[in-house]
Amino acid sequence: MVIALCVVAIFANVLAPYAYTKTNFGRLNEGPSRDYPLGTDQLGRDVLSRIIYGARISMLVGLGAQVIIVLLGVPIGALSGYLGGRTDLALTRIVDVMYAFPRLLFVILVMSMLGAGLANIFIAIGVTGWVGIARQTRAQVLALKEKEFADAARALGAGGGRVLARHIVPNALTPIVVAVTFGIPEAIFTEAALSFIGVGINPPTPSWGQMVGEGQQYLRSYWHLCVFPSIAIAVTMLSFTFLGDGVRDALDPKLQ
Repeated sequence: MVIALCVVAIFANVLAPYAYTKTNFGRLNEGPSRDYPLGTDQLGRDVLSRIIYGARISMLVGLGAQVIIVLLGVPIGALSGYLGGRTDLALTRIVDVMYAFPRLLFVILVMSMLGAGLANIFIAIGVTGWVGIARQTRAQVLALKEKEFADAARALGAGGGRVLARHIVPNALTPIVVAVTFGIPEAIFTEAALSFIGVGINPPTPSWGQMVGEGQQYLRSYWHLCVFPSIAIAVTMLSFTFLGDGVRDALDPKLQ
């Protein structure tokens, strides 16, 4: 399913039967039919085409936000765990302060300040989501920096930066990879929530959360406007969650 979602996102302009902005004012709010398998919305746009293009937004947000989270969280956590002392204390307190804020509320505040848009969603999710990766990286570095292979590298003359970058961090990647895999559906759901309340993707670019937000007021009359994008969100989150479970089991040496 994850591979299928990625293919749909990459080839959205080929797979979509219509352009996501194409309107047909003669067929507004029409239910599923032969011409429009998932119906049309309040402007006569094809719901299926908009869901297909919405997959591109969800994949971009899920993967792009994780890149920012890793680039921020891994170095901060690694330095905190390896240096210790006052550096560790200061960085740990910053992480604790970040954890004190409800993340979704924090993301909404950042988006309200930056404004709607795809790039701003990357920034908002990235700058608020790195604390979990930082904590995991710190815990792994604290456990690995006293291991024999780290002592051997230092005994051979390797500096602290080389020991950290070449020996400790690569051995700490397993829980980080698992956390990133689980973070993708969380980022997708966060983007959907932001678009649902109107501070996410700018119209007319389709987003699943935006489509649910626009269609929820017509739920009793035109159920397809809300149900099909909701199913797309649910299937995507389940797929990545199961992928995360599989990655965790595959990389856990206790299960080998």
